[in-house]
Amino acid sequence: MTDPSSDATTEDRPTVVLVHGAFADSSSWNGVIEQLRGEGYPVLAAANPLRDLRTDAAQLRSVLDRTTGPVVLAGHSYGGSVMSEAADGHPGVRALVYLGSFLLEEGESTGELAGKFPGNELGPALVPVPLPDGEGGSGTDLYIDPDKFRAVFAADVPSEVAELMAVTQRPITPDALEGKAEKAAWRSIPSWTLVTTQDLAVPADAQRFMAERAGSRVTEVDASHAVAVSRPGVVADLIVEAARATA
Repeated sequence: MTDPSSDATTEDRPTVVLVHGAFADSSSWNGVIEQLRGEGYPVLAAANPLRDLRTDAAQLRSVLDRTTGPVVLAGHSYGGSVMSEAADGHPGVRALVYLGSFLLEEGESTGELAGKFPGNELGPALVPVPLPDGEGGSGTDLYIDPDKFRAVFAADVPSEVAELMAVTQRPITPDALEGKAEKAAWRSIPSWTLVTTQDLAVPADAQRFMAERAGSRVTEVDASHAVAVSRPGVVADLIVEAARATA
């Protein structure tokens, strides 16, 4: 852990905004938040609706607009797709940190990139559940089969924690996964990527491909997709690195 007094006063530090992905919620950042707050960083874990890429990005953009001062924006999984869209052209965002995440080009979808390289075991583990739309019709929510949750999503998380994550998972719609990116904030904002080498949801080769294409600074860690839960110190350290480099 770094020394809070080593590079700037607490007042000078950017707010870290954290964006969770599918099948998780803001509590997945708890260990990361604890370390960042201990090092003097203000933190906000945004609620990601997981409904549609465009509207999810608009929701995050509203969070960024309400945040005073500079921001370091960090996203996990589908949260990376959302933050690339939301942060484009935003004057407050100084760094992007992608964690087992997606760095989409314009015209690409999250689902497309998830299946671009071998090793994705998440798709076959998804269970579609009808979602009433309130107007007599229905859509679909996607959940991970609880019996497969730990194996494909959180293999390096203690079993009792993974069981709770499976019970409390937040579903995502197919529309969100199929939504085409219209913006790519990483083109104009410096980015960092944490590649999770044991990831069965976003294969490591897919993460490396996207990060290299974006010119992102890459760190690799031996971790599952649920890296914010299993390796919160590594995640927090990379966020601090991005904050310092763009101070």
